[in-house]
Amino acid sequence: MTVTVIGVEEAFRVKEEDVSVKEDNAVFGVKKEEEEEMTVTVIGVEEAFRVKEEDVSVKEEKDVFGMKGEIEELKEEGKTVTAKEEDELKEETTFLINTRQRPDSCSDSGNNPSGEPDQEKPKPARPHHCSHCGKGFRWLGKLKDHERIHTGEKPYHCSQCEKSFIRLWDRNMHERTHTGEKPYQCSKCVKCFAQLRGLKMHERIHTGEKPYHCSQCENRFFSSAGLKKHEWTHTGTKPYLCSQCGKDFIHAGQLKDHEKIHTGEKPYHCSQCGKRFINVWNLKKHVIIHTGEKPYHCSQCEKSYTQSGDLKSHERTHTGERPYHCSQCGKSFTRLRQLKEHKNKHTGEKPHHCFQCGKTFTRLGQLKEHKMIHTGDKPFQCSQCGRSFIQLKTLKNHERTHTGEKPYHCSQCGKSFTKLGNLKVHKRIHTGEKPFQCSQCGKSFTQLGDLKRHKIIHTR
Repeated sequence: MTVTVIGVEEAFRVKEEDVSVKEDNAVFGVKKEEEEEMTVTVIGVEEAFRVKEEDVSVKEEKDVFGMKGEIEELKEEGKTVTAKEEDELKEETTFLINTRQRPDSCSDSGNNPSGEPDQEKPKPARPHHCSHCGKGFRWLGKLKDHERIHTGEKPYHCSQCEKSFIRLWDRNMHERTHTGEKPYQCSKCVKCFAQLRGLKMHERIHTGEKPYHCSQCENRFFSSAGLKKHEWTHTGTKPYLCSQCGKDFIHAGQLKDHEKIHTGEKPYHCSQCGKRFINVWNLKKHVIIHTGEKPYHCSQCEKSYTQSGDLKSHERTHTGERPYHCSQCGKSFTRLRQLKEHKNKHTGEKPHHCFQCGKTFTRLGQLKEHKMIHTGDKPFQCSQCGRSFIQLKTLKNHERTHTGEKPYHCSQCGKSFTKLGNLKVHKRIHTGEKPFQCSQCGKSFTQLGDLKRHKIIHTR
């Protein structure tokens, strides 16, 4: 005999704050028949398991005690649940209703209502084992999800893009990125979030709470994921590898952005000027150029910044703090980016490539300036003569031709210069240094231009 359960509203509701389970009316409204075996088909069960996301723990959101996913998967696939399997789920749920807690958690106090210590309870059995790695699970649905990690199966497809997912829950959360649904709003500001854990982590910005701290340094973090990724900076772990060039990254997002360099994809564009960007973060930084907004203010001087990271780096100019040290030469820096670019000088690495001419650079800023040669862009203009320049420092050097300012002085002879580079070249007269040597005759020169002119002699 086949019994169909239709329209059972809120068969189980998982309480948000303490993750307790309330017993609802008619937990399973299935009339018992005196049959040896029966099959129960779950059809149209409205919110068979409603889960209100609770903590920042991804595991708690996704687990839902393992049963939500199991029921929803069966509904989606149109499969049936045998009476034996239904009994297993009933047994799990009865345990939760009676204990009013997660089966794998400990009570808060460890005491019963009388104040006497509870006797040690045996750990719940994990009867379902992975045939690939042996890991045990309490619920069959959790085992099925886990096995897909080994098989690579991703049966849940987004209806709007090509992405696929191991779990139905992951697919549902992803689809919110298309619909724009953000049901969780911060009570202190107007920001909204697609997931409750995102809201919880955001609220810590207002409270200043950073519960996760690094055991190797003094850094603290809003989330456990942030701490884990930070710890990789100490261990040197970079688990995300580019399949095209072999470059590795700490964050999956960094790898995705990097891969767009190979594909040329720039999906984010500015609505005001049309400029396109690899990621949304770069777009947000760019948009501020149009608005002129600088929301981050220094408490010690009047300077303002578009990004919080720039403000922090600036504040170190007041404190003198340089927390990033080069292990090879001991030089210190106010920014991690500066240290990374400095290390390239020791290794000779030039990771920033121009895709138009193939030239490589140690610093990203150098690449950006170089690209302007191809585009013809000269954003820095002299207010006195209208001449334009690729670099801000070039404009400043040029402006000194109008003002007559020569801020760079030779300590040995007192001669002054408009450019620091000119002073460095001049000092070689006193030191006798000639760093530019001809590879054909061995003659040396103080300036690169002199060497280039000399080489013409050999080509005649």
